[in-house]
Amino acid sequence: MLEAITFDFWDTIAIDDSDEAKRRARGLPSKADARTAMFVEYIGRKHPRVAAKRAAEAYAAANARFGNEWHNGHHTPAVSTRLSYAFEYLDLLPGPGHYTRLLAEIDELVREIEVMEVRIPPDIAPGVENALYLLSREYKLGIISDTIHTHGRGLRHLLNQQGLLPFFSAFIFSDEVGVSKPETAIFRYAAEALDAPPRAIAHVGDRESNDIIGPRMAGFRTVLFTGIVDRGSARTRADAICRHYIDLPAILQRLR
Repeated sequence: MLEAITFDFWDTIAIDDSDEAKRRARGLPSKADARTAMFVEYIGRKHPRVAAKRAAEAYAAANARFGNEWHNGHHTPAVSTRLSYAFEYLDLLPGPGHYTRLLAEIDELVREIEVMEVRIPPDIAPGVENALYLLSREYKLGIISDTIHTHGRGLRHLLNQQGLLPFFSAFIFSDEVGVSKPETAIFRYAAEALDAPPRAIAHVGDRESNDIIGPRMAGFRTVLFTGIVDRGSARTRADAICRHYIDLPAILQRLR
């Protein structure tokens, strides 16, 4: 018997990078270019001897280091930590005992990077609101999401903007729990938060490694969602495939 349903966020509830077209329409650069420009501008003000090209190189190196820790270490360092990697690359980290001062100094830059997706929100998946309404009448609902540039507080804000926040009773974000998918620990945290045994939870998400293999190892049932992007449904190990949210309640009934 299923008691709870958990959802991935990006490309499951919200359409990742759907805000990029809105940015172009407003004459704004891509988010990636804007983040780099913000860091380069900051370094130019605080450390004018560092060339802009060198600062951009440092930010790219920090992004690569973050990616390695995310994909291989299964945790997502905070935006402030990612920026500290760039400072380290430039040999600009303060001495022992002064790291807290650096975090205070870059707080405005950190927040500007974090809120970029909140300022121009992404689109949500067609039909998700009605599906969540129906499911919330029968199951406890939760979110399990890795956080990259937009952290847990930002994702809560996006959910609230779309009127979806009240449907959920548990929020498991990688920046808040210290581990990311597909580690089984993040799914155990969700089971505890939802007060349900893993076998009574189904997870819905778009990525085979993160949203199917990970939760299966934790004892969850799994549904591969392909309504935004199909990442290999022909080879999935999921218990079911959902291509349209209108079908999800019936799919979950069959998994019960």
